[in-house]
Amino acid sequence: MITQATAPSTSDVVYPDSDGKPMADNTLQYEWISTIKSGLDKVFVDDPDVFVAGDHLWYPVEGNNKKRIAPDAMVAIGRPKGHRGSYRQWEEDGIAPQVVFEVLSPGNSPGEMSRKRDFYEEYGVEEYYIYDPDNLRINGYLRSDGRLVEIPQMHGWSSPCLGIRFELLPGHELTIYEPDGSPFMTYLQMVEARDAERARADRLATKADRLATKADRLATKLREMGIDPDQV
Repeated sequence: MITQATAPSTSDVVYPDSDGKPMADNTLQYEWISTIKSGLDKVFVDDPDVFVAGDHLWYPVEGNNKKRIAPDAMVAIGRPKGHRGSYRQWEEDGIAPQVVFEVLSPGNSPGEMSRKRDFYEEYGVEEYYIYDPDNLRINGYLRSDGRLVEIPQMHGWSSPCLGIRFELLPGHELTIYEPDGSPFMTYLQMVEARDAERARADRLATKADRLATKADRLATKLREMGIDPDQV
């Protein structure tokens, strides 16, 4: 008796939400991943139809749970915000993330990065950026005629999809600017900026209270002199 094997339907395929790999290999890499992801969140905070994620598994092909990748940061324009276990493209109106970022660590091999670029090229990424924080180097790729072609000059480059601008002078760290010109900041820098703004607001409020108190005293003095301060 011959038993025929039945291929599992796509509905039976399990798509794990984790690949078991760490988000980052060191603190510098993690800080940059966090900074880029948080900066992108801020750029699109008011747009409900832009999904931003960090270290999030992307499955481009229904029924194939081996074909997957987890960009350090990615942006899917045209997809709603909200929590997901993984980005399953066939459940996202077939929309691939248009922009992906990778932050290098010493453990990333050239072969690994070449395979990642091939994946992004094959499955529809429009812009691909790789930052090496140890060697202060950034490379960018833009889709042209179905391929991801290297951008010849990244210093001063503005992303067509995101509107953000990259600056990297020799010997300096990368700076990414929002469309309004504000720089992307680390979490600590954001906390420091928030605290500085609160301190400034407190100083202004204190100054306003002092001026109000001084005005009240002056008005009282004028009334004692028989002068209506409202008529002065």
